[in-house]
Amino acid sequence: MDQTSTVTISNISYQALTKLSASLGQPIQTILEQAIEQYRRQQFLAAANQAYLALRDRPEAWQQELEEREAWDITLEDGLE
Repeated sequence: MDQTSTVTISNISYQALTKLSASLGQPIQTILEQAIEQYRRQQFLAAANQAYLALRDRPEAWQQELEEREAWDITLEDGLE
């Protein structure tokens, strides 16, 4: 069984969760878990975007990236689904 922890949130946040729970017919815990996962993914993609921007600022490294992509592109034509 999963362990649980108690977290303190503002009354405004709790009221928002309560309304979402009622309107969606889902437990507050489920809504929180989904919101946390969505936020985690959003942060991951933001970090990846920043890494690509930093890479593009380094012309030699960016060229290597493009060459590697080109090398992998041939695998799209290997006839495998």
